Amino acid sequence: METIINTLYGLPPAPPRTRTGPMRILCVGLPRSGTESLSLALTRLGYKTFHGWDLVFDDAPYIQAWAKLVQRKYATPGDDPVTREEFDALLGPCDVVIDSAPALFTSEIIQAYPEAKVILNTRRDVDAWHCSAMSAFVDAGSRNWGLWWVHLFEAELFWLWRVYYGFGYPGLFGGRNTQQGLLCNGKRVYREHGFMVRGMVPSERLLEWNVEDGWAPLCEFLGKDVPDEPFPRTNNGAGFVQRVEAKIGPRKKRAFMNMALTAASVGVLGAAIVLGNDKRSVWWPVIQEVPAWIKAKWV
Repeated sequence: METIINTLYGLPPAPPRTRTGPMRILCVGLPRSGTESLSLALTRLGYKTFHGWDLVFDDAPYIQAWAKLVQRKYATPGDDPVTREEFDALLGPCDVVIDSAPALFTSEIIQAYPEAKVILNTRRDVDAWHCSAMSAFVDAGSRNWGLWWVHLFEAELFWLWRVYYGFGYPGLFGGRNTQQGLLCNGKRVYREHGFMVRGMVPSERLLEWNVEDGWAPLCEFLGKDVPDEPFPRTNNGAGFVQRVEAKIGPRKKRAFMNMALTAASVGVLGAAIVLGNDKRSVWWPVIQEVPAWIKAKWV
């Protein structure tokens, strides 16, 4: 199966990025815990963040690299943890990482950057978090059959699907799939995630923070002056769905183009097989070239 996947969707390896300064902050709360508001606030304080949206809109080879790391952690037998060098090669010069990457690799990323401060961003109402996660990750994500179908026809969507719905969220929430994992285990995993972080990080390096806390505890923890402006508030449930659609839309268009190309090519292949099932036929070279032609013409 991996051979087929690499043949259809495989991309050249991503050029390693270079870390130019220390990793300063790890925001390890699960997605839908004020991550975008926190990212905007930290950017305002002068940090360079790597948020889940940065993963979603990264260049395709880097998305593929994240997908392979997620598969290695959650679906590959053995003990082969992700290393600091592997994180650096994907994160590059950012000094804050937040949302998807630290949520999916919490223990590994805490161990990789022991000098960094850690923010455990949470929501006080676990039921509200669970409802938001079900809406974002299941209703608008794994249970979106249109998205599932088109991800088969576009390489970036294919690797993104594997990051989140193929291996990431099913592995994080301990389910056969994202829906089953979140529905049965989501609240427990949310609480246990916090227990794990508190057990791994010394109290002097850890801030437990909620978006309702605003600037004051955040700036005190980081040694920054409180900005004279409201704390950023963004990314409610409806806004999340709109952002996903805006960012995934162009990839869907490419997938539909590839789908049409594949359908036309299969028609040509079928006609060639019917007309030339004898290997000595003039149609035999056409039959041999169609699979490679499809891959070469995909956009």
